Amino acid sequence: MTSERSAPTWREVARAQEGLICRRQLAELGVDRHRVRAQLNAERWVARSSMVLSTTTGAPTRTQMRWLGVLHAGPRALLADLSAAEVHGLQRWHRDEVTVLIPEDLVMDEPVEGIVYRRTRRHLPSMRSALTLPAMKLEPAVLHFAAYQRSGRTAQGVLAAVVQQGLTSPTALQEWIRRMKPLHKAPLLRACLTDIAGGAGSLAEVDLARLCRTHGLAPPVRQTRRRGSDGRLRYTDAEWRLHDGRTLVLEIDGGFHMEVEHWEEDMARERSLAGQDRIQVRCTSRELRDEPDRVAADLIRLGVPRAGVVPLSGRYGAR
Repeated sequence: MTSERSAPTWREVARAQEGLICRRQLAELGVDRHRVRAQLNAERWVARSSMVLSTTTGAPTRTQMRWLGVLHAGPRALLADLSAAEVHGLQRWHRDEVTVLIPEDLVMDEPVEGIVYRRTRRHLPSMRSALTLPAMKLEPAVLHFAAYQRSGRTAQGVLAAVVQQGLTSPTALQEWIRRMKPLHKAPLLRACLTDIAGGAGSLAEVDLARLCRTHGLAPPVRQTRRRGSDGRLRYTDAEWRLHDGRTLVLEIDGGFHMEVEHWEEDMARERSLAGQDRIQVRCTSRELRDEPDRVAADLIRLGVPRAGVVPLSGRYGAR
């Protein structure tokens, strides 16, 4: 004879929600308002909003703020955008405020400090992840964030980040663009994902791919592995085989390359990879973004072939 599993206690529910519980849940678990008031008066619990209580005292943690956002809005709310992406593992895109997506028809009685609520007509259950914390799946979360950014670069940057960090693939993101139709900035996001699928691992490399497309240049080979004169394996940002058989190497410097330790390491790296059969040039990520025509003119002058043209073997031979 098997016994039915007993209903969870308020302690078990709160423990699963990082110590937070909403008044609706307490009522469903048989904890009346008089007992709640007694816990608050004794300062064992803290009211984090009109709807949510904390069974722990002290400043709320980041994880508790996420739970606060969704519990305050009710069972249909989902942690969204970068807040959800952070839970799925996205790094270096932190925002202090927690973003929560709610149905358009939901009535909210008050704002909650530190929480941003965004309304949507979209079907939220289809975008919910399998996490215990009610949150959007990674792909719709980052696409929803990207779609509403004023800056197209920010929108493209977050897509490059989630793929570069190994959290998802361009194919999965393209599929979610289709599923979320209509989606703001969809053409831009699709084009960006096409470049990423072609090997662009950063926003600067996306800019380089776009530069080549705009100016009719052959796309580079990215992240070529080469062994330097010091014996270390290194990866180059972009390479083209020229008509004379030599290889043009373009290294793209971000802001951190200007720091002394990176600057000296870059110079040592460049020397170790130098050879008679290789031309090495550099540009900054800012130049690719703001002065692509100037960079393209230099690449053309240095002999980068046109798209669709196969370079002939020159006197330096194949490498």
